[in-house]
Order: sequence, then C-alpha cells, then structure tokens
Amino acid sequence: MRPRLALALPCTWLLLAAGCGSTPPSRFYTITAAPPATPAAPSDLAVVVGPVSIPAAVDRPQIVVTVSSTQVWLDEFNRWASPLQNNIGRAVAENLVAMLGTPRVATAPQTSVGADYRAAIEVQRFDSAPGEAATLDAVWTVSRTADGKASTGRTRAREATADKSYDALAAAHSRAVARLSQDIADAVRTLDRAR
Repeated sequence: MRPRLALALPCTWLLLAAGCGSTPPSRFYTITAAPPATPAAPSDLAVVVGPVSIPAAVDRPQIVVTVSSTQVWLDEFNRWASPLQNNIGRAVAENLVAMLGTPRVATAPQTSVGADYRAAIEVQRFDSAPGEAATLDAVWTVSRTADGKASTGRTRAREATADKSYDALAAAHSRAVARLSQDIADAVRTLDRAR
C-alpha cells in the first residue's frame, strides 16, 4: 500500500501544478469604422491614408493600459488584432469612404498614383483606461497631390467607456478615430472646394 501512496502523492502534486500553470486565453480587439449619421453625397475623390505613426510606448500587440500619468501596464491577455498603426489607418480609410462618399480610399503603402489627396497622421497620444475613457491626440496633414497645397490640424478626442470591459474600450477608441476621420474629411472637402 505504501508504494502506491508514494506514487500517488507526486502525481497529485504534478496535476495540481499543471492546473495552476494554465493561462487564460488571449482576447483580440480591433478599432472599427463608425458610420456617419447622414451618408455623404457620392464623389469620385481618391484619397490615400498614411503614413500613420504612433508613440513607441503603445506600438506593441498588448493593449497598454494607462494606470496614472506616469505609469502604464501591458495587458498580456488583451491585445490588438493587428499592429495599431495599421488598425488606425484602416479604420480612418473605412470612415472616409462613408464620409466622403467615395470608394476610392486606400491605406499607405499602397500606391498613391491617381490619388487626389493624401492624409498623413501622427498619433501623439493614445491612452487606454478601461472603465474610464479612450484618449486620442493626433496631428494630421491633408495634402492635395496636384499642387502640394496642404491643411494641417489637430484632433483631440476623449471618449468615455460604457463599462470596464475591453470591448467598451475598443468601441471608445473607434469613436475617437471616427472624430479624427471627420476632421480629415472636412479638410479634404475644404481643399477640394478651393481647387
């Protein structure tokens, strides 16, 4: 009987250790396009979105959670589904399709041949605080490719989250990116009217 007990105890400890060593599954999130309240009139404008640059502190797969003004935390189990700069560029492009009424919107580095406008975006702040807000601060430049005439602006958006979930955080970031997209769409329209 003793040999069985001697064998059972180590096996039990191994099973318990294996159970304690399991990790929760990772969850992946994306920034999505937000359809405008009213659809835009159809146009044949061609726009290229990019390059998009983001701060090095958030340029990683993990969602970087803002803990305080001087501290962040990398959430290993809640991640962006694609590189953040690609995610933002794609969402802006999708928003511009709806906001400008044109299917001719692409993201860099796709060819800009035939593009009427280019929108370059430098994200200077991208804060994620679950249960509080998503904050975006971006400087953008829209330039007309024909003559180089440009318009530069800044979008600052702070969107409250509906709850403490990461789904609510991603939705808040999507709303902030929609505000950025609207500012860019307005600049494209203004430059196009002045042509």
